[in-house]
Amino acid sequence: MRNEQVFSVQGDTELLARAGHLFESLTSEFLCAARDLRTWSQPEARAAVVNRIRAMGPADLTTRKLLSPAALVEEESRAHLRLLRSQGALVRISVSPLPHETIVIDRRVMILAGQEAPAGREYTVTTSRTLVEGVLSLFSAVWETSLDLDAYLRRDIPHLDADGRRILKALGSGLTDASAARRLGVSLRTYRRRVAELMASLDAGSRFQAGLRAGELGLPR
Repeated sequence: MRNEQVFSVQGDTELLARAGHLFESLTSEFLCAARDLRTWSQPEARAAVVNRIRAMGPADLTTRKLLSPAALVEEESRAHLRLLRSQGALVRISVSPLPHETIVIDRRVMILAGQEAPAGREYTVTTSRTLVEGVLSLFSAVWETSLDLDAYLRRDIPHLDADGRRILKALGSGLTDASAARRLGVSLRTYRRRVAELMASLDAGSRFQAGLRAGELGLPR
């Protein structure tokens, strides 16, 4: 019987302590599926992956990142993804939900991330060939139906600045226009003008449609 492992850890610090060596053992392929780019809250965990990839070089490693549209909301994130592309990584955007982080290292180790929690995310780490191959099949199926980063960006997905995201959040809060304007520190007239601009950028005919459209694009509400 193969020496297969399955164990869970709580939070990024424990993940790095228990499984950091797995990142450092990377030799040929790094696959990642995530909703956005804020997977690792601990810089050490992110650095363990980045340093290993840099040490190997793009010629020695296949890197595939599968992300949701939420990863493209901020220009900083877009710039980061373009940088990854320039370094040889393959990046695709999926309209299918990607609620949790999944990482597969060399098709032999898989790390699944749970939801955010006060004590940190729970991560499940496994070397089970059956589990790894099952998730790889799902990853490949979604990858094939997803769009390359550049192709997706050419669809002119609306980009929201900080003000736009605050307005979108205010719309979803259930506050009256007057209360929302006071919370944002703007006049009622200015708030309503910005709501109208937001609806136009989302190609929405109503505030309700704006919320639905934001959800379709993976924008934070």
